Amino acid sequence: MAAQTRALVSGHWLADAVRNNLVGPKLRILDTSWYLPKTKRDPKAEFAQTHIPGCSFFDIDECSDKTSAFDHMLPTSTHFSRFVGQLGIGNDTHVIVYDTSDFGSYSAPRVWWMFRLFGHSSVSVLDGGFKNWLADGYPVTSEYSKPEPREFKATVNQSWVKSYEDILENVNTKQVQVVDARSAGRFRGTEPEPRDDTLPGHFPNTINMPFPTFMDASGKALGSDGLSGLFREAGVDLEKPLWATCGSGVTACHVALAAHMLGHPGVCVYDGSWSEWFKRASPELIISEGEGKKV
Repeated sequence: MAAQTRALVSGHWLADAVRNNLVGPKLRILDTSWYLPKTKRDPKAEFAQTHIPGCSFFDIDECSDKTSAFDHMLPTSTHFSRFVGQLGIGNDTHVIVYDTSDFGSYSAPRVWWMFRLFGHSSVSVLDGGFKNWLADGYPVTSEYSKPEPREFKATVNQSWVKSYEDILENVNTKQVQVVDARSAGRFRGTEPEPRDDTLPGHFPNTINMPFPTFMDASGKALGSDGLSGLFREAGVDLEKPLWATCGSGVTACHVALAAHMLGHPGVCVYDGSWSEWFKRASPELIISEGEGKKV
């Protein structure tokens, strides 16, 4: 299978590409690290200190809809085209995304999904992320040279993006399976949400598949047997439509990536996710073992 079409590339494969000076207009590496404010991590500062050689930083907050009341909602096609063009990416570029999270992969699947949403299928996630890259002793650097800008033309597949109204309708019709990728505690309402203005819980008819379960203990993606087993145990039928949600549309993309790896590429994402739902939905549509939403 051509490298362009693989959802994952190994550290070994990428280290070879770096060593052979293949990073350039046809191959770009992006550090897509993003963290919730409560983690007190500054991914841009971390990038300036250490990253994979030839890599650029992809800022999820910058490449988003600044007019939205919610965090890092999707940008327009024009904004995305301009943003990735400035990173030296054209329509013929193979893009590799990774992040520096302790999980192995956290925000990288979101950017993988964004590229695909905007019509660019030549994008892969670094399996195991920066955590495994370091563990395997591959090279890192603090040096950065800005790539030559290129032209990128995005064509958005809007049907992959679900809105509050779509979810509300589905709560009533129960037509589509919806998977929530947050932790079991946040889903059930027994652990706090990381955003101060939001209580934990979930909306009706949602299946919980916490995103770390798609990875092994080292942070590498499970094989197809492991992934198939997870969906089967959760009662999800990948032959039928599937939407994903989480806190704010980031880890939901792990569900899309896992399904894609099993040959089901069309998982849709509720971009506003729980942070929008909690603010907009009426109390009876907030299911929680905790205190729930006050009327």
